[in-house]
Parts: sequence; C-alpha cells; structure tokens
Amino acid sequence: MPRNFLFVTSTTYSCTSHRSTSRIWQDLKSCRLHHSVVELNSDSMSGHLSLAPRKCRSRDFSHRPHVAIVGAGLAGLRCADVLLQRGFIVTLLEARNRLGGRVHQEKLPCGHLIDVGPNWIHGTNDNPILDLAKQTDTVVGTWDDKADVFDQSGRLLDVPEAETHSTIMWNVVQDAFRHSNKNCATISPDESLWDFFQREVPGRIPSTQPDFEKKREVVFQMAEMWGAFVGSPIRNQSLKFFWLEECIEGENLFCAGTYQKILQLIAKPAVDSANIKYSTKVNKVKATADDNKLTVLTDSGETLEFDEVVMTAPLGWLKRHPEAFSPPLTTRLTKAINSISYGCLEKVYISFPRAFWTVPDARDRTIQGFCQWIAPKYAPQSNPKGWHQEIVELASLHPSVSHPTLLFYIYGDQSRYLTDEVAKLLTKEKKDAFLYDWFRPYYSRLPNYDEFSSDCQPTGCFSTDWLHDELAGNGSYGNFQVGLEEGDKDIETMREGLPDRGLWMAGEHTAPFVALGTATGAYWSGELVARRIADAYGRDKSGAPVAH
Repeated sequence: MPRNFLFVTSTTYSCTSHRSTSRIWQDLKSCRLHHSVVELNSDSMSGHLSLAPRKCRSRDFSHRPHVAIVGAGLAGLRCADVLLQRGFIVTLLEARNRLGGRVHQEKLPCGHLIDVGPNWIHGTNDNPILDLAKQTDTVVGTWDDKADVFDQSGRLLDVPEAETHSTIMWNVVQDAFRHSNKNCATISPDESLWDFFQREVPGRIPSTQPDFEKKREVVFQMAEMWGAFVGSPIRNQSLKFFWLEECIEGENLFCAGTYQKILQLIAKPAVDSANIKYSTKVNKVKATADDNKLTVLTDSGETLEFDEVVMTAPLGWLKRHPEAFSPPLTTRLTKAINSISYGCLEKVYISFPRAFWTVPDARDRTIQGFCQWIAPKYAPQSNPKGWHQEIVELASLHPSVSHPTLLFYIYGDQSRYLTDEVAKLLTKEKKDAFLYDWFRPYYSRLPNYDEFSSDCQPTGCFSTDWLHDELAGNGSYGNFQVGLEEGDKDIETMREGLPDRGLWMAGEHTAPFVALGTATGAYWSGELVARRIADAYGRDKSGAPVAH
C-alpha cells in the first residue's frame, strides 16, 4: 500500500518535530522497545494496549513451534525473517505466484523498470527501508522545492506565485497537524481537513489583499490535492484523527531504483529457510477451544495445522472477508477493521522518446520533479468534473535510473472511473490509446510540447488497477475519514490481534502510528508481531530460552 508525499514542499512542511509531546512518537517508542511479555502487560504502558498473549504457549524447547504467515508482502516476509532467527518453523501462504504483495515491479515498453506499488521512502530518520536501500545500492532521489502549477485555465503560474500559494497551503496543513494532536478529544468526528482549510485560509489571505478571492480559490484547489496523499478526497479526511497522518521525520525520498533489490533482500531469509506455498489462497482460519492448534483451509482443499497464524492480508481484504475466521472475530476487532477507511490511489506511467519538458522553453521554464494541474476547465469532454492532475516526472532523476516518463497519481472518483474504463477495453493498444488521449490535455501543456514532434508522442504506458485486485483488498491502503470516533484505538485493536486464539495481525494498518500506510510501516508491523510471538514462547534472537 503506497502512501505518497506529492507536494513539492513536503520535505519542509510535512512533519513536525515535537517528539516529547506527540502521541505518534510516544507510540513508536512503545512499539520499538523490545519488551518482554510481562513488560508489555505492565501498568507503565498506560494509554497503550496490553500486548501480552493469553494462550498457553509451550516452553518445551525440543519442540519447534510452527507459524503460518498468510501473505508474503513486506509484513509477512519481515515477520518470517524474525521468527526464523528465533528458531520457529515458518510457512508462508501466498495467494499470488510471486513474493512482495503490493511491492511489485513491471517493465515499460522502453525497458525501464517501474514500481507498481510504493514509490517512496517516507522519512529519513531511523527508517529501516532507507537502510536497506543503502545496503542494496538502490538509487533514491529528491527534487528541489520549485512549485510548478497550472491553474484552471491551463496557465503555468509564475514560480513565485505558485510558491506563495503552496507555502500557505502547507502552513495550514502543518497547523492542522498541531490542532489535531492537541485537540483530538474535543474535535467533532464530523469535522474534516477541508473544514479546517475553510476556516483558516481567509485569515491568511485577508480581503484587503488584491484579488483575494482568486488567491483563496487557488489555495483551496491546491489543498484538494491532499487526496493524492491519502487516496481519498480531502473532504473525507478526518480532522479529529489527522494527527495519525504524520510521518517519520526527514525527507521523503523517491525510490528511483525501484523497490526490487530491497524486496529481494527482505525476502532472502524466507526464500532460504521458510516453506513458501505459492498460489495458495486461504479461505478460513479455524481455532477451537479445546486445542491450541489452528487449522487453515485453502481454496485447493488443503487442511493445514499450525501453532500460530499471522494474518497480513490487506485491510480491504479483511473488510470483505469476515467469514474467513472461525469463530468470528470479536466485536471490537470487527468494528476496528470496518471503521478505518481504505483508499484508492492509482498510478499511470506514460513514456516519451525524449523528456521535452526538461529543456528550457522561450520563457526559460522547465518542469523537473512535481507538477500539478488544478481544477482544469479545458478538458470538458473527458474531465467534466475538473479532477486535479499531478505528476512526478522521472527524467531528472540520477542518470543511471532516469527515463523520459511522467508518473500520474490519481485517486477517488477519478481512480474508479479510469480503472473501470480501461478494464472495458480488450487490447493493450486500445487501453494505451485511451490513456494517451485522456491525459493529453495535461502533458500537452508542458514546456516545448509540439503535437507534430515525434519527441512528444507517447511510446508506452502502464496503469495500475488495485481497485479490481481482490488480493490487494480492492484498494490501496488505510486512511482516517470523517465520522471516525476511535481511530487510534482501532489501529491498536488490529495491532493486538487475538493472541489468545493464536491469531495475530500485521500489515500497514497495524503499524506504529508514524508509519501507517507505508512500506516502512508494513515492514515494522511484521517485525513487531514476530517479536511478540517469540516472547510468548520465551525465545530470544538465537532461538534459545529466555528467563522471565
């Protein structure tokens, strides 16, 4: 489940530095400390879940407990690694015919590899994914803070004008984080981030300014692009739980070399030492009151038995398959799963023979990094609702990984419309032609575009379709929407799982608050649940017994 900081000034305004007071940092510290089972159940954990399992685990070290991990994405693979280090037998049950889940790559017609899932490494401070990128020599990239924005008439705003509006927008976002963190208990569940913008922007662009109405409108339009971060419109973003959208401190880096080598390194311990059953879809996980074992039923008719089961299926899948658990999940856990929303972020890559937009035009303008087309009114036939458009262009990355490609991020109703329309077309040629035509009103406004130049004719494209992917939960990743009443407790409830039954949960939706909805969060969640299981059996990193 990819979460993307798409605004050009995100490294400046996205994260606050208040670790001593912010609940997300208190939560991260709590999660990352290697507590024993007793410590996790202590009164000192006030405000956090009791993570101590109640199922009676054997401390007979002549017996190697057998753990099933449902799903071989980042959470499942990291969980397998930690359990294998501690002497467990691990079986990965993966419904796809490959590892990685939503971390996956495809090749464009031009031969360049692209990420279908996450593109970003969110935050550089103590981020294990960044450490893995360095270890694998994976190239990462970032861009300067230049704001390139086309207004609703298709005019490319002057850089100072665009940056002025962008700065106001990000200052409001920053203040919304602070307001949410400080006042969560008293903010109405019905309040949205959009409501906060409606209150704040008039004070930042007073009516005494020339053209104040037009300036406010531009800021509001830019604010709506927040939807590309959470995969859902800003009007749906909960203000009460906006603090849960904060991220790890530091820069947000584009994984220019793709996640391929990072995934291979994370997967290596499982590939070497675990039992991996590909193309194995789990239909039901059964626990019985008189037996400490769990039974897993697969779509091929297999009946498998394990000591513990770790469920890493995406949140969207859990929402759609309550029947997969017997006995049913508890009322509180079911409520938590159904309360957290699931986004619909999609991507469209379009490649060209040359990156014509990086060459200075007559105005000495180039596009490098991010670019936005806000509320376009110049494509009334294809885009009558004026859906915003946003790209990251990939030509200005490091020369070893750069290529003349535009990466469009889409979300909400636009995602649903485009994925549905593309799915109706029967051939790759027709799908590509549809996407070229649909996005032409936007890329044709980039500097140096010439409809008669071969350099400006697309050579290939790729579009994601997570919305029609059942194994991805028919969406992208969790987010926090208007109406949510106990968002933090819902996450903690899913994070706890049902250890008394031997049923544990991992995935981006169970991550430490600071990494929810990210690849880092998925990785951490697998590590944390594996450590809890190891603690339950009294096994340290070497697999040896631990005194409690």
